[in-house]
Amino acid sequence: QIMKQVPVRFDLKTLHIPTYSAEKLSSLKDMDWNDFLQRVCSLLDSTEKNTGAARSKLNLLYYLCTVAVHKEVASRLISSQLFPVLIQQLRAAANWDIRAKVARVIGLLALHTSELGENVPVSEAIILLTELIRENFRNSKLKQCLLPSLGELLYLIASKEEKREHSRECWVVPSAAYTVLMRCLREG
Repeated sequence: QIMKQVPVRFDLKTLHIPTYSAEKLSSLKDMDWNDFLQRVCSLLDSTEKNTGAARSKLNLLYYLCTVAVHKEVASRLISSQLFPVLIQQLRAAANWDIRAKVARVIGLLALHTSELGENVPVSEAIILLTELIRENFRNSKLKQCLLPSLGELLYLIASKEEKREHSRECWVVPSAAYTVLMRCLREG
């Protein structure tokens, strides 16, 4: 059963960064872009454990979902220091709502990016998503959050390899990813 994603809404008042539109983000000069990214990464990396901090992170992730659908912004974000921070949040966040939204941001970035550099840790994201799905295999709600991102990353790699933009060794996809994917398809 495929779950239809609800539209994403973020609260402008509680977002602790400038809320640029995707068009404005794509036209930012390097210095402003780096400043914006630094603020986003530090907010996501924050280790506060209260509910306000979790709500603030979720709000930031909702905002990232809205700008990640712009091709140029997605390409810049996936190639930036934000992608490793997202992977770290996927690994370490105690709150599963945050993990689910991080997975959604990763999936949207993979879907909408037009460029993918060799240094982007896509393989690490695939390995982590595979592990999380395997560990939580009986939780269908979590699988529905994590599987789309895994599929988008696999498709992104396959399309880049098909266009021969990068060598096969660039991004290693573990066989466990395909095994988990096939098991999910077979068992629902």
